[in-house]
Amino acid sequence: MDVETNSLPLKPPIEDEQDVQDATDLAAMGHAQALTRKFNIWSMLALAFCVLGGKQRGSPPWGIFFQHADHIRFLGTYSTFAQDLSSGLSNGASITILWGLVLVTACNLCVALSLGELTSSMPTALGQAYWVYRLWPTPLGRFVSYMCAWINTFGWWTLTASQVAFMTEFLLGMKTMFNPDWSGASQGWLNFVVFIGVVFLLTAINVVSCRREQILPWINNFVGVWFAGLFVVLSMVMLICVGVKSDLKFQPPSFVFGQWMNETGWSDGVVWFTGLVQAAYGLTAFDSVIHMVEEIPAPRKNAPRVIWMAVLFGAITGFIFMVVCLFCIQNVDNVAGADLPFMELMLETVGLKGGAVLIALFIFNGLGQGISVLTTASRLSWGFARDGGLPWSRYFSHVDPVWQVPARALWGQGVIIAIVGILYLFANTVLEAILSVSTIALTVSYAMPILALLITGRDKLPPGPFRLGRWGPWFNWVSIVYCIITTIFFLFPGAPNPAPSDMNYAIAVFGVMLVIAVAFWFIRGSRTYLQTEDAIAQMVYAQHLEDSGSPVPTQEAEVGFK
Repeated sequence: MDVETNSLPLKPPIEDEQDVQDATDLAAMGHAQALTRKFNIWSMLALAFCVLGGKQRGSPPWGIFFQHADHIRFLGTYSTFAQDLSSGLSNGASITILWGLVLVTACNLCVALSLGELTSSMPTALGQAYWVYRLWPTPLGRFVSYMCAWINTFGWWTLTASQVAFMTEFLLGMKTMFNPDWSGASQGWLNFVVFIGVVFLLTAINVVSCRREQILPWINNFVGVWFAGLFVVLSMVMLICVGVKSDLKFQPPSFVFGQWMNETGWSDGVVWFTGLVQAAYGLTAFDSVIHMVEEIPAPRKNAPRVIWMAVLFGAITGFIFMVVCLFCIQNVDNVAGADLPFMELMLETVGLKGGAVLIALFIFNGLGQGISVLTTASRLSWGFARDGGLPWSRYFSHVDPVWQVPARALWGQGVIIAIVGILYLFANTVLEAILSVSTIALTVSYAMPILALLITGRDKLPPGPFRLGRWGPWFNWVSIVYCIITTIFFLFPGAPNPAPSDMNYAIAVFGVMLVIAVAFWFIRGSRTYLQTEDAIAQMVYAQHLEDSGSPVPTQEAEVGFK
């Protein structure tokens, strides 16, 4: 057996009935409690809110942005929406920016509730991949589960790499703001050095901050409050500046709530869907909660709440912030044609010095958000190794008894992300394509367990306190249709018949990822994935409990769908 498993007795101390309940639930899924449940519902919500939408956008019209410092992207839901202003204005304007966001929010809530029900049923760090196999316990189901695990893991690795690249570009771009002729930001070697430095910093903070239980949750609380505070500050500063400066004026409500623009070359129907994709970028990665469930008490009850609350809060702040931005735009053509539209808007309304101060605050907050993204990715990597899916799983499934964290998974993940940064030196196009694929991979990983649930039947879902009841099939089908549509349009180029330099190469990168996953299946995964002695025994035990009508006891949820 080449996969290390955690066995009883449990490592963290059992202090109350809830600890016993959580440990029992986890044991029924084949694992002992190896990490402390250090997060409460608010610190987990802060983590999810900061991670939500924290992805960089790849090919046009979403922008090839990493070649120069002029193409910096902001992180987070409302700021992702803000930086999408140029794409949003040319892909339907306020019709898709605002009302498309409303539709996307409704669809994403269906996905969030569907995943929340699955999380309540089977709360484990591996998340979507584990659910696929539990719902489809056949050799083919195990293979599909393995592919889902790799797709999800690739998605979080590339998301983490894109956040690090974001911080790299932002740090170098601060100098470019005041010295446009400085060429350092375009030097590959300098980008690589800063990239490596950010990877090391974020990884080291993740390792040492779990030495004492409350440090990492406190960091997430601080970053969440800071991020929410920036939302208020940015909104108020723009509104006040436009209101008090005699040479500035607000856009009319007809523009803010009813403007349609199509400057892409696609038909209006296609532009409506590509406009929806703009909103979809800012409301993805809410599975961060799923991969952190083993560090939150009462995950069957609390995790579903955090998932849908993060989506709802992100949508509300994004909608309000977009209304503010649309009212405050001074020159629509300049903002729509800018490489950095939100920066252009800030320069129009606040000015260079004020904008630089706000961007410095963003940089500080971005480092905190990077900690949250990297935390989530490491827990998924650790969970995948624990279930025998990664190469050298025995090594990477280890939880350090001193630091109380999967340190090997953290450092191993850091090495992989650092290797991605080498592409700064000679292959920017490949780097951009890799960084753009995270949203596609995550969306596909959301659809797979929901589709497995619909194919095998909802009666196969183990009981959990958060249930969708008769609304479940409707939410599940809306989720599947939404994931299919958005995945298709994530792959569209910015305009018909694009030049090679404007192509969207995300599908090629995604294809390479699938080939790698299949190769690892035949090399190792077919013999080790979910084939540890504990995993098999506990899977049979859980199935027996379900078949006998005696599920692992769970607390009743305070919310649910009847």
